[in-house]
Amino acid sequence: MTTTTIAPEPANPAGRHPEAVRRRERAVPAPIPFGRIAGVELRKMFDTRSGFWLMASLVVLSLAATAVTIIFVDADNLDYEGFASAWGIPMSVILPMIAVLAVTSEWSARSALTTFTLVSGRGRVIAAKALVTAVVGVVAIAAAAAVGALGYLGVAAVMDLDPVWNLSFAELARVTLASEIGMFMGFMLGTLFRSSPGAIVAYFVYALVLPTVSSALASTNTWWAEHATWFDLNWATMNLYSEMTDKMWAQLGVAGLIWLVVPMIVGLRLVLKSEVK
Repeated sequence: MTTTTIAPEPANPAGRHPEAVRRRERAVPAPIPFGRIAGVELRKMFDTRSGFWLMASLVVLSLAATAVTIIFVDADNLDYEGFASAWGIPMSVILPMIAVLAVTSEWSARSALTTFTLVSGRGRVIAAKALVTAVVGVVAIAAAAAVGALGYLGVAAVMDLDPVWNLSFAELARVTLASEIGMFMGFMLGTLFRSSPGAIVAYFVYALVLPTVSSALASTNTWWAEHATWFDLNWATMNLYSEMTDKMWAQLGVAGLIWLVVPMIVGLRLVLKSEVK
């Protein structure tokens, strides 16, 4: 009687077909390109009902502000800066709301699970949202400047006025920076709260309540009146609408670090580590 010994076959996840293993390895999809993620995030900012109505309200308010400028400003005082501001003021309110919803909609609309399953690296999604937020802010101000110029030229032609172009490129760049700060304030609050109502309420507290409290404190406290710009981001940002000195830039940097950068770091950590349901 003889004993036959069968040698064990080497481990092979595809059985006896190593070619199948190679085909499976080749079938692993490549990571989604960052440009495609950014394009999807840009579309998500405006193809929802909230995004559509925010953009519609932005256009309506800008047209209304332009009409008010034409009606109530004397012809001798009409200039390009006034028309550009007529479009820029509504943008300073609406654009941060769009930045808030760019982040919070993932949780409010319960799409975070789908988004972070398709793109497992949450950091890439948040980076795409941040990039799109910055681009939208720049494009919005450029569009306001262009539309304001067209409106001003039309009114100047009708009223037979000589156009006064009193908004320089440096001033426009500072206005754009102020708009970007407002948008990223909304973006930061979106990462902290991950809830649309909570982040929007917090934004208006940031933009309206805290500056009012700061102004009241400055009227009663000499030290705060002299040093508030170092700690009040709203005051420091308002300086961008005038000529900036080295001290003003330093004040903007310190206030931005306190009220924008540090909370943004905390919010990004919460987004990257929080449980998605």
